[in-house]
Amino acid sequence: MKQRLKILFADDDLKYSLVLKRFLEKEGYDVTYAGNGQLALEQFAAVKPDLVLLDINMPILNGFEVAERIRREDRRTLIFFLTDRSDKNDRLKGFSLRGNDYLAKPFYPEELLARIRERLGAADNTEEVYRFGATTFNFTTNELRTGNSKTIITSRQADILRLLAATPDTAVARETLLDAVWGNNSYANSLALNVQITYLRKAIKADASIAIRSLSKKGYVLKTSL
Repeated sequence: MKQRLKILFADDDLKYSLVLKRFLEKEGYDVTYAGNGQLALEQFAAVKPDLVLLDINMPILNGFEVAERIRREDRRTLIFFLTDRSDKNDRLKGFSLRGNDYLAKPFYPEELLARIRERLGAADNTEEVYRFGATTFNFTTNELRTGNSKTIITSRQADILRLLAATPDTAVARETLLDAVWGNNSYANSLALNVQITYLRKAIKADASIAIRSLSKKGYVLKTSL
């Protein structure tokens, strides 16, 4: 018998959460509920879920803090943020923490189900891949492919490119990149970011249809419509 896929669901809205929990269980998933971020971390270690659904506005530890702690030890477990915070900076924060999806409340349970099936339907192959221009970027393996050209970039460069690729043709602030990749925006790290952007530009030069552009006082943008 095939093992049921396990979901850890953390949200402090008990009434809403129990309704969504029952819906997912009827669809065949094994769902563990946590009412705050601290409980979510404790349950994560015990349950070892395939997917974590995180509300952002939770007591004790918020969803971003929970995701950050999970990602220190685990890069492959899927994380979805479920929240009424739909601001662009919040979405970028979620992706900077290596979240795999971001659903703004309110949403239909069927929409969440479709996204879960899309991701967990290939549970044995959870590689994270982005496509822009003529290039394929595999974040899991740090690999860039353009036609017959293949380039392996460093993990730090991959973290930067992932943030840019999550919102192509949209500026990502330097502070966002520095906080996500280095943890702070010190002068030394700012210089390091400049160097890594230079290396990334060389890595994508095989694709003439894309470019990483600097925007004065705004940050960087991955242009895919040159």
